[in-house]
Amino acid sequence: MAIKEELSNKTTRKEFIRKSTCAAAGISLGVSAIGSPALGSVLGANDKVRVGFIGVGNRGTQLMTRFMANDDVEVAALSDVYEPYMDRDYSKVSEKILAEVGDKVPKMGEKFSGKVGKYKDFRKLLDLKDIDAVCIATPDHWHAIQTIMALDAGKDIYVEKPLTITLYEGRRMIEAAAKTDRIIQVGLNRRGSSIYQSLAKMIRDGKIGKVSLARAYRISNMYPDGIGKAKGVRPPRGFDWDMWLGPRAKIPYQYNIAPYKFRWWKDYSTQMGNWGVHYMDAIRWMMGEEAPTAISAHGGKYVLDDDRTIPDTMEVTFEFASGAIIAFGIYEASGGSMIVDGEIELRGTKGNLISSQSGYRFEPNEGGQFQDRDGLIKPEEYEFESDQSYGDLGIKEDSTANLIRNFLDCVKSRARDKVMCDLETGHRSTSFAHLANIALEVGDRLEWDTKNERFINNEAANELLHYEYRKPWILG
Repeated sequence: MAIKEELSNKTTRKEFIRKSTCAAAGISLGVSAIGSPALGSVLGANDKVRVGFIGVGNRGTQLMTRFMANDDVEVAALSDVYEPYMDRDYSKVSEKILAEVGDKVPKMGEKFSGKVGKYKDFRKLLDLKDIDAVCIATPDHWHAIQTIMALDAGKDIYVEKPLTITLYEGRRMIEAAAKTDRIIQVGLNRRGSSIYQSLAKMIRDGKIGKVSLARAYRISNMYPDGIGKAKGVRPPRGFDWDMWLGPRAKIPYQYNIAPYKFRWWKDYSTQMGNWGVHYMDAIRWMMGEEAPTAISAHGGKYVLDDDRTIPDTMEVTFEFASGAIIAFGIYEASGGSMIVDGEIELRGTKGNLISSQSGYRFEPNEGGQFQDRDGLIKPEEYEFESDQSYGDLGIKEDSTANLIRNFLDCVKSRARDKVMCDLETGHRSTSFAHLANIALEVGDRLEWDTKNERFINNEAANELLHYEYRKPWILG
């Protein structure tokens, strides 16, 4: 985030960390500040948490790397449907896969401290009695089944976002977890950001007045080829396509589905789920919202001539009983920034917030027609100070690493109420994606019953809250 000279009131890193500590403690999260000592450990400071990793492709490898950076973690087992990923051997990856997804294929070659079990079938990993926790980073349509099975196996769980592929799955996961004493963290990484922890407190305390509008965008110009076109073929050697499909319908393998490009196929993911849940989570956190009361969506496949089954252009509006709206856009047929120097904008009666994981800016409002022209708040800006950056967005703070550290602390202390992003939080934020996708599919402004999680005005929309799994898979 660029620093503007005219914006005074700059916050030092020391002052910000102090404020973040207070903010994190004051928004009903019960979390320790980033960089604070670990929670009291039941296992003991020298005992390692033995972790099994289910899904070790692109995101799974990123998570495993962050887990391994903690001295109290031991990688105990790996599971993946693609043998080169499971064996951590880049040289055996199909040349066709390398050509298709490029740098989304992990480099692998990690050095593990002990013997690591390797299982194509994740159920064999879950059967291991000496594993304390699992990290689930499989495609979205697997998360619910694997999480509930991991609960049945007595494992603590770190599950990657989006939490589910259907809204119904999320509530079933919460019900299953309530019957156990397991620690579960959902990988909505902005919950691990010291910046958003602080902003959540400031915005709820009225820093910019009443917020009537929030907006965010996912922009990636995929013109002209998108994800391309492909025909059904034999899967690459060592790829268990039937297991990859799991509960979804049996179809021929395509190189522009797996690995990685499944995110443009609505049966396995969507960009509303992949990116939208991050922004919706941060926005509703700062605004203190649980769920919308009405949703409308517009868009379609307007430009890209590829195999995707999701829109290349989409606009969603979420309405709330509090008298606020959230606007979210997905633009994959054009480029450029919609929010200068930030990823989220909140517009309040006193001023506006522009924020990202690297910093924030408060812009005062001047009085409008018939109003006093004096600024209602003072300008303020903060940028996280770091010589490092993480990921292709240039993020200065590794919020995912913070979230993982919090998970490990909770595993050791058994403090379920200390997790930064529990199942209910993950479910509510992921629900925004499902509601948006359903609204687009039925082409109607949908009214939502937040308590019962049903649509009030459209039974066709209610039919899309779940789907029938392919046998033998069931939801617990």
